[in-house]
Amino acid sequence: MQILLVDDDVFAREAIANFLVTALDHQVVQSDSADEALTLFQNDDYAVVITDIRMPGMSGLDLLKEIKSRPGGEQICVILVTGFSDLKSAVFALREGAFDYLCKPINVMELAGVLERWEEKNANKLRAAAPPSADASGRKPPKPRFRLESHVFREVQGIGRVGLFSDAMKTAVILALRFHEDRSLPVLIEGETGTGKEVIARIVHQGELTAPPPFVSVNCSALAPSLIESELFGYEGGAYTGAQSKGAKGKMELAQGGALFLDEIGEMPLELQPKLLRALQEKEIYRLGGQRPIKLDVRIITATNRNLLKCTQEGTFRKDLYYRLNLGRIYLPPLREQRESIVPLAQMYLLEFSQEKKRRFRFIQKEAMKILSDYSWPGNIRELRNTIERVTVFYDEFELCPQHLDFLGQPDAPMLDLAGNALIPGQIVLPPDSLNIEDVESEIVRKALAMFNNNQTRTAKYLGISRHALRTRLKRVQYQ
Repeated sequence: MQILLVDDDVFAREAIANFLVTALDHQVVQSDSADEALTLFQNDDYAVVITDIRMPGMSGLDLLKEIKSRPGGEQICVILVTGFSDLKSAVFALREGAFDYLCKPINVMELAGVLERWEEKNANKLRAAAPPSADASGRKPPKPRFRLESHVFREVQGIGRVGLFSDAMKTAVILALRFHEDRSLPVLIEGETGTGKEVIARIVHQGELTAPPPFVSVNCSALAPSLIESELFGYEGGAYTGAQSKGAKGKMELAQGGALFLDEIGEMPLELQPKLLRALQEKEIYRLGGQRPIKLDVRIITATNRNLLKCTQEGTFRKDLYYRLNLGRIYLPPLREQRESIVPLAQMYLLEFSQEKKRRFRFIQKEAMKILSDYSWPGNIRELRNTIERVTVFYDEFELCPQHLDFLGQPDAPMLDLAGNALIPGQIVLPPDSLNIEDVESEIVRKALAMFNNNQTRTAKYLGISRHALRTRLKRVQYQ
């Protein structure tokens, strides 16, 4: 959609134009005065005009009157931008035919919402104005593509607002909505850590429902192998030492009528995989120590950051379970492979955290956009979100500037001992008085875990210990 943007403030104008182009995929022509804008309007077709009210020379209100007085002007969407002191002028503008007005500083999410409302209101007119389809089969011309109607922004229960700014993520959402329609179909979501697997899992579960049934999540890598079975299937009283006398329901029973999300399914112990396969096939389970089958009405959604097909070849994951889970597959590419999403996502998070933390941030400077776009984002969307949150914690300005991102991409500081010395074997300097070995170990575990974005498998490998040993140490760290 072609938009004419009029504002004598070059920085605000360019920031808004960048959002309209990068996030909403509109075509934008900029003008720094209403007089120039009127000339541009006469020489080209614009569906939308966004103009400031107060400008040198002709005002935005005068521009509105000129546009509405011309042939076809009534069909043009004019949005006024006003300061608080001009609210009376904005009300007058609405009477003169303006579609809406926005107060400075502009919240781009509100702007996106205004454009969406206008597109929905004029969908039939826009469809009629669209060129006829060249399809000779007699099918109707396709509906015009509205980026906001295509879930550029989506509210996901339990997650909040999600930005879907790439074709890859939109394809994932389309698949998720299709899989939602058949609850008997297991869904496997593959992708690196931080790519949004739980977001897609929740869309598979809730679809378009406003009040979805239970969504129960289990992280297979966070449970000790000896506990996974009882956590999933439950247990009868006295099934093992320390079991409650009345027994307990497992996560599968708790998810009855809803969905069970098994995150990091590749970490599930090999000996437990046949029981999960049977539950999928027979739609029933036995509690640990139980003799009575329990019928299930549960949708199974799984996710992994590992290559499960390779795991089957290595013998660490059962082939029959893999092919059963793989009936519905969704792949989420890393953020570095969908760079068109980086700036729009950053803008979305910037506004969210600014509102949450009561900061003034509204836009991202072009130089900062380039820094964000060029960075490799090994932690994917999660790292980008954390980066923007960190900026809003330490700064409070109108624009996000390059200096706010100085920390980005810098290698982590070397791991230090309690005396501040790097932990290099053979060069560790001990304090002269005393040393608490447990404090040192706790510090090592915390920092190593942070290095790998809380991925316990990679952390354990880095430390040269088993995952079970790492979990034991994490429990000690938790209670210190």
